[in-house]
Amino acid sequence: MQISSSNPSAPSAQSASSANVAGVDEVGIGPLAGPVVACAVILDPADCIDGLDDSKSMSEKRREALAKEIQARALCVSIGRASVEEIDRLNVLQASHLAMQRAVAGLSVTPDHVLVDGNKVPDLGISTEAIVQGDKTVPAISAASIVAKVERDAELVALAEQYPEYGFESHKGYPTAKHRRALREIGPCPAHRRSYAPVQKALAWQSREDWE
Repeated sequence: MQISSSNPSAPSAQSASSANVAGVDEVGIGPLAGPVVACAVILDPADCIDGLDDSKSMSEKRREALAKEIQARALCVSIGRASVEEIDRLNVLQASHLAMQRAVAGLSVTPDHVLVDGNKVPDLGISTEAIVQGDKTVPAISAASIVAKVERDAELVALAEQYPEYGFESHKGYPTAKHRRALREIGPCPAHRRSYAPVQKALAWQSREDWE
């Protein structure tokens, strides 16, 4: 486990176990469309939830069942988002940090320490650590990963009802062959991230066709 702390005197993931520790993770860095969604979770140390792991390693059915358990049994859960417009204006890394900040700010219990998946930490104004592969090794981060993914997937399924021609319900905005083909043939919709190269190429292609 690699740990990078924004506060040299901050307790480690292990020594912070007696405090209110929030796990934070985000979903949606790679997709060409839709928001970045982050989640912050403070688990109840007296009520351990079995099966917590990286959200990408389990089936959709298992994720959805665990997300309901987490929502019901954790001390508190909060979701934060960064919009497509914020992603394009700030860049996706900064937008993901904004989503994490919003998730932590929305917790009903103020954490003493925050554990963030990855190798970079947002400025939260409290003791924070980045833990590489934390979604596989830290239960609170695993829980945040699961809830964030289930939430974002549901939002992309809803987006598919607005824009059915793109297939958002299947690829959730990721750059699959089907998605890239729809971009080339139809052009981007308002939910697409204009700062991403494949979307820019689709816009350029569309402009060329309009010109011709």
